[in-house]
Amino acid sequence: MRAPITKQGAQRLREELDYLKSVKRPEVIAAIAEARAHGDLKENAEYHAAREQQGFIEGRINQLEAELSTAEVIDVAALDAGSRVVFGATVVLTDVDTDEEKTYQIVGDLEADIKQSLIAISSPIARALIGKNEGDSVVIVAPAGEHEYEIISVSYGA
Repeated sequence: MRAPITKQGAQRLREELDYLKSVKRPEVIAAIAEARAHGDLKENAEYHAAREQQGFIEGRINQLEAELSTAEVIDVAALDAGSRVVFGATVVLTDVDTDEEKTYQIVGDLEADIKQSLIAISSPIARALIGKNEGDSVVIVAPAGEHEYEIISVSYGA
């Protein structure tokens, strides 16, 4: 099955891939060459650190290439399910108990980043929201307990 990803998420992953290939990879290759020039590699901490960093960079490049090759890019701006929550929706919620407002966009697992309010479609919050409409109440089960939210708005902007 192809993993869904928003157009913006795919673009961010492509930018990270380009950066790793065009900037970080050449930097670490230069660091390895410089460390090699210092002589004995057995006790050369700079060389071993650079090789370890190279392994991480190459692993991330391979991961990004694999994820992007199997991802299904979805243009959220073209989706418009009205007031119903589906993949790509930006949802504004209000906590029924505290009146605290939260905004989340439901995105693919590959691009989820809670710090940017991007939640994975497989997350408990997203699963509770999918299929609901503006004005509906939802109960989200979290490690700290159950929270009841009201869906204030649903949008599909870029």
